Amino acid sequence: MAEDKYNLKNPAVKRILQEVKEMQSNPSDDFMSLPLEENIFDWQFAIRGPSETEFEGGIYHGRIQLPAEYPFKPPSFMLLTPNGRFETQTKICLSISNHHPEHWQPSWSVRTALVALIAFMPTNPNGALGSVEYKKEERRSLAIKSRAAAPRYGTAERQKLIDEIHECMLSKVPPVPQPSPSQDSKEHPSNREGDVQVSYQNDGATPAGEAAAEGSPNPAVGDRIVEEVQEAPLNGNPGPEVARTLNAAPSGGSSQLLQRPEMKVQKPADDRLFTWAAVGLTIAIMVLLFKKFMKSSGHGAVFMDGS
Repeated sequence: MAEDKYNLKNPAVKRILQEVKEMQSNPSDDFMSLPLEENIFDWQFAIRGPSETEFEGGIYHGRIQLPAEYPFKPPSFMLLTPNGRFETQTKICLSISNHHPEHWQPSWSVRTALVALIAFMPTNPNGALGSVEYKKEERRSLAIKSRAAAPRYGTAERQKLIDEIHECMLSKVPPVPQPSPSQDSKEHPSNREGDVQVSYQNDGATPAGEAAAEGSPNPAVGDRIVEEVQEAPLNGNPGPEVARTLNAAPSGGSSQLLQRPEMKVQKPADDRLFTWAAVGLTIAIMVLLFKKFMKSSGHGAVFMDGS
């Protein structure tokens, strides 16, 4: 990289060159990113799909554009590989992007942003700008296609960098795993409950922890980064997925609920039976005691005649 054509006293240039050296000295298996030779404010990157998701095994290329005020202003991101989560060649809306400069922190870096982007992949888009929502089967199919060839984009110099990054990521990222039969049954269209299950609760924590494990001087991406979710429309009514869950409840459950009151009705009858038995036994004991009392007091004969 020709550093001599840049003003090394410029804070943005100085910070970017520092991050380039850090990327090269401390590479990650989850992503790779380098600036163009002709413009260090323009980066190419590739990330691997997060494990245990429909993106696993995929290689997703993208572009990062750093502003002249970097790191005091956030970069912009766009994906170049079809993925089923973000639109391609469109600047996406994330809390780490230029769409939300109020959330950006100068201590964050390109590495931090890529870790966060991986964490965003399996989350619910909630209609955010630049997001799409495909079925899991379609996303898995796109993950397989993403390994076949790098996307075609930009100048020859840029394409050369994209191809180099792709070859490097292919050597690191295992192939797309085949879904197990149980996963196929859950995701089958006849079983609508599979669409309701969301297994993305802890996706944001794993990549953030990885950044700390790699010894990055940048802080881990915390709860503020997962603020793309707040862009969901405020709607108090249950969505169609919740309605499907309620409708999918087995009919046998209602019959069990109807049988429970019958069991509860029998309990009061048993209690009354025991109560009357206790009362009868008490009366019998009192009669015997009364007879003994009358006999001992001299009225036994009269009592016996009367009985």
